[in-house]
Amino acid sequence: MGNEHTEYSGEIDVPVEAIRIVDPSVLAKLPQGTIITSVAAHGASFWTRTAKLDAFLNDRPKEYFLKTSHGDRGKGMMSGEFTSMSLMYEANPDLVPKPIAWGTYTTIPDVHFFLCNFHNMTDDLPDLHSFPAMLAKLHRNGSSPNGSFGFPVKTYHGQTPIDHGWSDTWEEYFKRTTTVLLRLEQESQGLNKELLDMADPFLNKVIPRLLRPLETGGRSIKPCLIHGDLWYGNATMDGDSELPIIFDAACFYAHNEYDLGVWRATWNKIGKPYITRYHKHFPISPPEEDHDDRNALYATRVGILDSILYKGNSGYREKLIIEMKKLVEKFPGGYEGAS
Repeated sequence: MGNEHTEYSGEIDVPVEAIRIVDPSVLAKLPQGTIITSVAAHGASFWTRTAKLDAFLNDRPKEYFLKTSHGDRGKGMMSGEFTSMSLMYEANPDLVPKPIAWGTYTTIPDVHFFLCNFHNMTDDLPDLHSFPAMLAKLHRNGSSPNGSFGFPVKTYHGQTPIDHGWSDTWEEYFKRTTTVLLRLEQESQGLNKELLDMADPFLNKVIPRLLRPLETGGRSIKPCLIHGDLWYGNATMDGDSELPIIFDAACFYAHNEYDLGVWRATWNKIGKPYITRYHKHFPISPPEEDHDDRNALYATRVGILDSILYKGNSGYREKLIIEMKKLVEKFPGGYEGAS
């Protein structure tokens, strides 16, 4: 995410042939009688290869979007994205491309794919007025199947796997998964004593202080389906429908406000005006006075994920240390020390 994305120097391990052919497994997922007329590289990705498929069905033109990946990690990425996009489409079909299938190639070893309808996307930011309302609708309609926080399959932040599992409370889910992410950050960027020293108060003071009040004192929150990685590169406008559209989801059932955490980042072109507009459609969770600090907490977790993802980029870790320190110093007494 952010402008630093341009500094990523990793290589895409998907064979380029994956987007030069139409594998029989892909064709089998399309309606019977579909005739593919062209396959062309389309879009940009650090982790996958993507293409647009032009086709005809019953003499009518059709367009599809194909994303390909490689290896066991790539298989998990395609599975997680298909599950995420399918659930989001059910919750608000006006906001996401219709997913069609995911699967594995038969002609190229260990290549996997995700297939959905193609949309003519612009380079514009999503509309400030309609997008927050549509996102709020997604959050309201996407209900956890078991009333718990988590997700049934592993999803990926870029190439970083997130094994969600299920938790009865938001605090427990957030602490459990963030503990794993902090360990992965150390493995990715190397040991850092300052971060290690902050981990315990962050996990055992800051998180309880800001999340436990959401579900105590007669208050409660509903696990909502969220996108999970809603930076400006994953949200734009549909040039044909002129409606906002989001994609590249890494969903889970969470506190709805988590999706707004990445909007706090100064580099994110979707910023605080969108947060203000969103809460006209989905009110701030009580206690309202904790809202900004919760947003900072959620943004910090995104910072952990980015530091994991961009190995060797010290800028992400430096930002993470600054933001974690602010929260640790602000809430030294934890939940018990709240006034």
